[in-house]
Amino acid sequence: MSRPRLLLIVGPTGVGKSALAMELAVGCGGEGEILSADSIQVYRGMDIGSAKPNAADRARVPHHCIDLCDPCQPFDVAQYQRHARRAVEEIHGRGRKVLVVGGSGLYLGTFLGPVTDAVVIDPKIRREVEEIFLQKGLAGLLAALDGLHHQPPTCLDRSNAHRVMRALERCLATGLEVATLRRMFQSQPGHFADCSIRTVLLDCPDHSLRPRLIRRIDAMLAAGFVEEVEALRAKGFEANSSACRAVGYREVLQFLDGTVSRANLAERIYCATVALVRRQRTWFRHQIPIDRRCQVDELPPLASFFDLLD
Repeated sequence: MSRPRLLLIVGPTGVGKSALAMELAVGCGGEGEILSADSIQVYRGMDIGSAKPNAADRARVPHHCIDLCDPCQPFDVAQYQRHARRAVEEIHGRGRKVLVVGGSGLYLGTFLGPVTDAVVIDPKIRREVEEIFLQKGLAGLLAALDGLHHQPPTCLDRSNAHRVMRALERCLATGLEVATLRRMFQSQPGHFADCSIRTVLLDCPDHSLRPRLIRRIDAMLAAGFVEEVEALRAKGFEANSSACRAVGYREVLQFLDGTVSRANLAERIYCATVALVRRQRTWFRHQIPIDRRCQVDELPPLASFFDLLD
């Protein structure tokens, strides 16, 4: 059997990736299926704020990696990778085309290379590192990490306590330095190394994106976004920081707590979304190879994309 072929449709929030994917899935003879690479759409009930495809779209085109778990349950990139791999194999086995759609860099990264390593962390080491952080904070973590190196590691975000903790755990578990662990990790084959992958980047100028985002946020609020978050809060989704701190959900929670007014809610969500767009664009510039760049206001004919699917 031929290698699975994946078309990644990527871009910042609100530019129209899902709409393009739907058109392509239907336009290629109805043979396309969509695989979501969105870190919030995996949660059941987080529908409006994640712009999850509606029931009509999901009936028209099969969608995968959506509604995988309850929002109060933790979900990580390794779990996503397993679900995505199974979906790709099933779609390819049916002789259909795989369209991966999303803007979550961590999840998109699963298609481009390794995302997890094979280092096993003893619970005693994890507790030791947590104790260092509780007693001495980030400075204590850095001191412990630097003490295991001939020179302080530079290939690490030293301001990110979570990443420093994970690096210290791996150094303690293996006796190796961060740079060595990084080389070993990068030498691993990716989970989708046997696939042929092409990438389309969809974007638009800021003067076009602003009204698109405003319309999107207004539509979410009109569709019951606040009520959605109230229901999620009642089910305990704040126990999962990845879910409750997602853009939009965080701001609605602040509104419900009385720290953001209803008059300012849409603007707060807009500002958080713009900050997310900046981070996404930075990731796309540096972390992903792009085969074709398109402006949503100047999209070429649909047929011009079909060579990327064949």
